[in-house]
Amino acid sequence: MQSKAYIQKVLDTIETAYSTQQDEILHGARVIAETIKNKRSVFVFGCSHAGMLAEEVFYRTGGLAIINPILFSGVMLNTRPVTMTSKLERLPGLGKIILEDNGVQPGDCLIIHSNSGRNTVPVEMALEARKMGVYTIGFTSLQHSKSVTSRHPGGKRLFEVCDSVIDNCGVPGDAAISVPGLAEPMGPTSTAVGVSLINSIVIEAVECLIADGIVPPVFMSANLDGGDEHNRKIFEEYKDNIFYM
Repeated sequence: MQSKAYIQKVLDTIETAYSTQQDEILHGARVIAETIKNKRSVFVFGCSHAGMLAEEVFYRTGGLAIINPILFSGVMLNTRPVTMTSKLERLPGLGKIILEDNGVQPGDCLIIHSNSGRNTVPVEMALEARKMGVYTIGFTSLQHSKSVTSRHPGGKRLFEVCDSVIDNCGVPGDAAISVPGLAEPMGPTSTAVGVSLINSIVIEAVECLIADGIVPPVFMSANLDGGDEHNRKIFEEYKDNIFYM
């Protein structure tokens, strides 16, 4: 059963990524904690399926309220035709525009997810963010990225232009399972691994804040008694750092 092999592969890859990326995970958590302490904002961006990490960590139960997704529809999966996302994420100048028009400011933190790390928009966004004084954390597959050339005009890949990098330990092409009788591999791992790692960073960041005596702005479920009131107070206190309302 290749479905069982896939589940095991995902679990193994999560374990490998978590164990080998501990230093970067802890460092990223400290950066996010300091960003929150300084009343600055955290943003997350990715193109196409990579954008699922941005959707994963905002406005949800147990999440940090000040994590802002950058959901530019031209590079998200709601675009029609969806093949246009592949063209737009290679377009020079677009990353700079998206960054400038989403409220990112010096002192903020920007997490960028790109499994291949080769396309223009995420690379350009990281370069422009660093020029602004924004701390950048890249999520990528180092094995994949090092096996391909950059599509950015400057020839750089994401892992080469971020302040820190977290490797999801995925295989080139992302799909990790061979099905007998089929030439193409199946079973991508980057989303499952990326979601696990980014949530682990958020939890570590919260622990850092608590250790410093700060109550972090963590959402309660709106479907629990008292949840709406709890979340309303967070929106009011952190209104200057929340851009998705």
